[in-house]
Amino acid sequence: MNASTIFLPKTNKMFGSAKNTIIRTNEKDVIMKKVIMDTLKKYKWKILIQITLLAVDIYLLTCPAKIIGDIIDLLQDMEGNKQLILNNTYYLLGICVVYLLVRLVWKYFETYISRGVEKDIKAKLFERFLKLKVKEIQQIKNGEIMSYFVKDTNEIRSTVYRILSHGSRIIFIFIITTFQMAKGVNLALTLATLCPIIIAIFLVIKIKKYVEINFKKAQDRFTELSEYIQESTDSIRTTKAYSCEGSQLKNFIIKNKMVRQSDNTVDVFSNLLTTCVDICFGLCYAISFIYGSHLVLEGTITVGELVTFNGYIALFVNPVNWMPTLIARWKRAQISYERLDHMFKLEKEKITVEKSMVEEKLEGNILIKDLNFNYPGMLDKALENINIEIKKGETLGIIGTIGSGKTTLMNLLTKLYNIPNGKIMIDGRDINDINIETLRENICYITQDNFLFSSTLKDNISLFKEDYKEEEIKESTKKAVIYEEISQMPQGIKTKIGERGSDLSGGQKQRVVISRAFLKDSSIIIFDDTFSALDNRTSKELLENIKELTQDKTCIIISNKISDVKQSDKIIVLNNGSIVEQGIHEQLVQQGGMYQEFFEQQSTKAEPSFLS
Repeated sequence: MNASTIFLPKTNKMFGSAKNTIIRTNEKDVIMKKVIMDTLKKYKWKILIQITLLAVDIYLLTCPAKIIGDIIDLLQDMEGNKQLILNNTYYLLGICVVYLLVRLVWKYFETYISRGVEKDIKAKLFERFLKLKVKEIQQIKNGEIMSYFVKDTNEIRSTVYRILSHGSRIIFIFIITTFQMAKGVNLALTLATLCPIIIAIFLVIKIKKYVEINFKKAQDRFTELSEYIQESTDSIRTTKAYSCEGSQLKNFIIKNKMVRQSDNTVDVFSNLLTTCVDICFGLCYAISFIYGSHLVLEGTITVGELVTFNGYIALFVNPVNWMPTLIARWKRAQISYERLDHMFKLEKEKITVEKSMVEEKLEGNILIKDLNFNYPGMLDKALENINIEIKKGETLGIIGTIGSGKTTLMNLLTKLYNIPNGKIMIDGRDINDINIETLRENICYITQDNFLFSSTLKDNISLFKEDYKEEEIKESTKKAVIYEEISQMPQGIKTKIGERGSDLSGGQKQRVVISRAFLKDSSIIIFDDTFSALDNRTSKELLENIKELTQDKTCIIISNKISDVKQSDKIIVLNNGSIVEQGIHEQLVQQGGMYQEFFEQQSTKAEPSFLS
């Protein structure tokens, strides 16, 4: 939840390009098994068609060997069998054409299904991620998240592809080809030739566990490398400022080397599986030639039938070679499945409650009583014995040192964390009895990180909502004192900005974010240290517009500057999670506490006054 404004959008919508690919899921807990089963059910008819085409494809694949064997036997009397030889040749060409057409259609369905499965899993994973509680998200590193969306979903897609393609082909080839070998040539020769394949399967079962163990190590090291790259790109300015490129490169080389070593180990065991299968396959040919030649000399089978039999054996080459790869891929997919399943099982926010109406409008009267809060897994209290009352139309100023609990209090007000019943009341109702989407639709929270998306200014201000007209968005930029600068940009409000707003200055980013407050009709508006990068002239004009905006709304201003909060109806001073002082500006200046210290430290600075 890094959004710089928690207007927050309704939870059944997505930001950016994902907004059109939303997949609605049951409100019950979603686990990976259900996600995969639901996705496969969506493609069940296409899967059935693909498998049917695959069976036809395999049958057609066995025909050329039989036709070539028949032609060889007919060559013993070429003159007498000339027409039969030509007919068989035409038949062979016809089979090849039909085989090509069937294979093209089958490959289309195969690709469509595998890519569709990947798309749907990613969409459901992204939707789940948006619904997770903040405490769960904060425990996941950025590199790990990218690994979920890229490597793990691709492993699932690749496994579905191979099971439907290679797995089905192995089954059909063994059934259809073995039947043709036993019925059309010789049962004893068939059983003798298949013995090495049984040995190969036994060896695969024995070796596969080593593939699994080493792939798990490789996966973990890949995740570590992804996290390190993500962190390095995010901190590139700091790295350059302190000339840390050498140490960063050294650490990258070490981590990259570990990934290479892990991948090499996986490749060694995978190649060992392939080698064992190749040896066993060579034994199949040896048995066929030795025992088959003996049967020809006895007159049990013809030369053409022996050629046909060896043609059938050739059909086993790819399936036998696929088996270790398929098993290794299955073990990889199990690991990715478990990782994604863990992601889907993380606790999500409870969006709705029975006592609340989704579309209701809140007045904005806030009462906080004896509130205490610990972050999950932390012993020290982030907030202790907080008591505050704010009525509609009032402005509350919150000031304090860094880490005093200012932002934590706002996170609880927007219900980013669970809180006990009866501690925060809005309009006389427990916050836990209000739907989260209702609560957040009535709150505009301008956070201090000024997060901007890699999209147009219009999308960043409206947060990808289509409810607002372009004129309304432009008017909000005028109120936020950023309209003139946007007008000078190449495409105006439709100008696309870089990642995290890298094309804009700090002050411009703040004003783009603040313009969201003027766009949305919220009952409660929160400004969390959002004026720090503004010059005095711009700040004065902007604060006058904010004063007009908040006349009939509940307003909370969090700041480290006295000038931002001095004209508030009520001011509280936070220190180490507790309220140490509260009152109006004039009272607090006379009390001789922390507020007076802040005032004296800042009194020599010429800063604009909020709401003055």
